[in-house]
Order: sequence, then structure tokens, then C-alpha cells
Amino acid sequence: MKEFVISEVKAETAVLVGLITKTQDEAKTKEYLDELEFLADTAGAVTVKRFTQKVVSPNQTTYVGKGKLEEIKQYIKDEEEEDREVGMVIFDDELSAKQIRNIEQELQVKILDRTSLILDIFAMRAQTAAAKTQVELAQYRYMLPRLQRLWTHLERQGGGSGSGGGKGSVGLRGPGETQLEMDRRIILGRMSLLKERLAEIDKQKTTQRKNRGRMIRVALVGYTNVGKSTIMNLLSKSEVFAENKLFATLDTTVRKVVVDNLPFLLADTVGFIRKLPTDLVDSFKSTLDETREADLLLHVVDISHPDFEEQIQVVEKTLEEIGCSDKPSMIIFNKIDNYSWVEKEEDDLTPMEKENIPLEDLKKTWMAKLNDDCLFISAKNKENIDEFREVLYKKVRELHVQKYPYNDFLYQDYE
Repeated sequence: MKEFVISEVKAETAVLVGLITKTQDEAKTKEYLDELEFLADTAGAVTVKRFTQKVVSPNQTTYVGKGKLEEIKQYIKDEEEEDREVGMVIFDDELSAKQIRNIEQELQVKILDRTSLILDIFAMRAQTAAAKTQVELAQYRYMLPRLQRLWTHLERQGGGSGSGGGKGSVGLRGPGETQLEMDRRIILGRMSLLKERLAEIDKQKTTQRKNRGRMIRVALVGYTNVGKSTIMNLLSKSEVFAENKLFATLDTTVRKVVVDNLPFLLADTVGFIRKLPTDLVDSFKSTLDETREADLLLHVVDISHPDFEEQIQVVEKTLEEIGCSDKPSMIIFNKIDNYSWVEKEEDDLTPMEKENIPLEDLKKTWMAKLNDDCLFISAKNKENIDEFREVLYKKVRELHVQKYPYNDFLYQDYE
């Protein structure tokens, strides 16, 4: 009788590469690589090594310098000799077709950049037809300018038209170029079809939004993995998928919420991230429409994150790009249960850092000026949720009276 042994599937291993520049110091590069590692983990890869290099600007042909590329190559070779294969090398910035081609030739492993990694995660997370279409369109937009590298193995098979076929001959037309043009036409045709499909989906969604009746629309916005879906579940008493991964929510979810007999619509939107590819913003226009058409934005922030202030700036910049910066909004500082700080010793005369400030003192900084436009909660532990509901009720009711003044009598009994 045969015995079947079930072997454990090994996760793909990844090496991360980032740059330290004039505009991005060592601490910032570490934060970016921490986030890149989280992205890799979300995609199912295990990070085994990081490489950084101090440069004025990225190398136009290989992103990092020759010496650093050789160091990465040697590390991959050493790992192979120890029977530990490196599956991929992930770069923390978007690479050009030329850079990818040169790095692949040198390292001989799979090369990803931050954009392609995010696109992979989006492809994994897409559930609805709309999200799948948006992801596919973004992938083609990313792929189109990089097609050339897919056919480099055919470039030297030239032969083609013209006499002699000497080096640099204008008449040299190889099968690589023919295939490249064919692929370009196929992709452009596919992109055109996807755009038509998205336009149809947009029409359907616009009709759905018009049919939602006279209710105020509230949208949860924020950086990825700050707890928007957990807040959605708490307020709507629904079960929207939520986990400690980047981009756990990709499809916009809309629920009817009732607070003290006042109904409104609550939308949970896709999270933003640093260096979010423009192609993704363009492709996810219909998803972002829920944000554009909202009457109130609840900007959720993970206050326990060491770099939460920069995350706020990233979200505000993205909101400005999609034309939502002037909407009524409030900041919800979530995960107060996770906030930690380190008390300085009495003889430590170095300047006070963010990690040395207790939460109560932090609340007295610029946040104090926001008054009711700023709340501190823990959605996970349900801390300060009653206050959150109360403030939210007042804001939604005020917006309802402004937008639907003749409908106000419905809520007079509940003041």
C-alpha cells in the first residue's frame, strides 16, 4: 500500500532594495522598506534580506550602482549554494523597462518593483467584476511601456530587410519588433474594451447611487490597514472582511447605518498608500466615486503607527488629487489601545521625539485645535465608541438639515 506524504509548501522568499537619497534619509528608507516588507508578506512572500545604498539619485540603468548590484548578485549566489533559493528581488520604487531588463540580466531572478507588487496584491484581493476589471486595466497600463523587455531575446535574431544587416542598420526589422507591435495592438484593444466595460459599470453605479434616496453619505477614508473595515462593522453591525493585511478591502462596501433613528449611508473605501501608482488611481476612478460623492469624510488614522503624521499627509494629498479636499471631514484616531511611548530618563537632554510623548500629551498638540473634528477611539476594544456615535449623529443631522431642509421634520422628535 502506497504512503502519500504531504509536503509543506514553502513561501517564496524575497530580497528588498531601497535607496537613501537627499530627499529620503536612512530613517525614512527604513520605514518605506518596513512597509514594502508588509506588502510582500500580504502577497505571500517572506523577506530574507534588505539592501540599501546612499546615492544622489537612482541609477538610470540599474537603479542601484554596479557595486551594490554585484553585492546582491553574490548574496543570491551564496544562498543558492546553501540550498536557500531567493525567489525574487523587490525594489521600493517604480522601475523603468530598461532598469528591469538590465537588473534581470544581471541577477537572473524575478524582479518586481513597488507598483507591480501592489498590482499583484490588488489582483489577489479583487472580488467583484468592477474591481477585477479595474485591476486588469491597471496591469495593462503598467505593462504597456515595459513590453520591450519581453522580447529582448528576439532582438538579436534580426536578419530582416535591407542589405547587409550591419550594426545600426535602419532597415533591420526582426521578429521581436513584429511580435512587440502585435502585442501592443492586442493590449491596446484589450484596454479599450476594459474602459468600455468600466464606463458601463460606472453608469450602473451612478444609477444605484441616485436610487439610494434622501440620505447623507459618509465615507471612511484613510491609509491602508488603519481599521476602516473594523469601524464599518462596528457602526453597521455587518461583517465586512477585515484583517491585519494591506489592502484587505478593495471593493467599496456601502451599508445603511442608523444612529439614534437617524439613517445614513456609510461607505468603506480602498486604503491609500505612499507612492500609490497613478495608473491605479486612474483605474479605480469608480471606486473613488464613493469618496467624491460623500457628504462627510471620516479620515481614519492609526495613531499607534510611528509615522502616522506622514500617512495623514499622503491621504490628504490623494484626496486633493481626486477633488475631495474641501469636503466636511473629521479625523478618527484609531488603535489607541496599541499606542505606546518610551519615557525619557531625567538626565537625557536630547530633544523630545514622538515616541517619548504620552497619548494624553499628544492630544494637547495640534490635535486639540480640531475640537469635535477629532476623536480618539479603539474600534477593536470598543473604546470611546459612544462618544464617536454621538458626534457622528450631530454631524450627519446637521448635514441632513442643510441638504434636505424640508425633510427635517422626520427627526425633530429625536433631538
